[in-house]
Amino acid sequence: MIFYNVLKGVLAYRGFIMGSVKREFQSRYRNSILGAVWSLLNPLAMIIVYTVIFSQIMRAKLPGIDSAFAYSIYLCAGVLTWGLFTEITGRSLNVFIEQANLIKKISFPRICLPIIVVLNAGLNFAIVFALFTGFLIVSGMFPGWVFLAVFPVLLIQILFAIGLGIVLGVLNVFFRDIGQFFNIFLQFWFWLTPIVYPSSILPEAVVSLLVWNPMFSVVTAYQTILVNGQWPQWQALTPVTLMGVALCLFGMQLFRKHAGEMVDEL
Repeated sequence: MIFYNVLKGVLAYRGFIMGSVKREFQSRYRNSILGAVWSLLNPLAMIIVYTVIFSQIMRAKLPGIDSAFAYSIYLCAGVLTWGLFTEITGRSLNVFIEQANLIKKISFPRICLPIIVVLNAGLNFAIVFALFTGFLIVSGMFPGWVFLAVFPVLLIQILFAIGLGIVLGVLNVFFRDIGQFFNIFLQFWFWLTPIVYPSSILPEAVVSLLVWNPMFSVVTAYQTILVNGQWPQWQALTPVTLMGVALCLFGMQLFRKHAGEMVDEL
């Protein structure tokens, strides 16, 4: 019932949502000469830097994989998807505060705001990941049909990120320390996720603790697909999927319960 009401409100205001996404994307590059080209140049530069530094200069290699590009692909797979996660959660964390004037002046389903955040983050990620996919093809490391497994993993990640983001966003309206704490926590969370290092180099006791990290299974799934060319272990993604559903339900209940109080706090 909750999801039905949310879907009904979103569909009714789909023009508002898409217009907001378009305006934000255009405003980002409005006064620049190259415009939207920067959305291609920035991720392209990152991919080139990672590839040159780690494959050509540092000669970094992953255990068990005989490829000069394996580590740079491993790193990009983790960094790009982690960037999507932090953009969704970080933007959702402050979206109700940043849009305070809009919330007070215009009547619309407030749940549209987190959806706008997801669509904007998804658009940015699509541009970056398209370039990364091009690099996989050029380098001869494209995983083939296994690549399709990226999409369900992406949906699971977005579900978890937006659920967490909505909960934090509502709480941050009433307790502004939430935002400050989460930004610090994200730095530790990054290093507790196998993005820069492979989990295979860690002691089993440490790995058994890290698997409680929801992003561990998500990032590992991406790396399994893009680096090893193998299907991910779907059962390992079950906990984060259930957690994402639970967070979305809890976030929407929390939002509906405190929507009126949020307007007074903003």
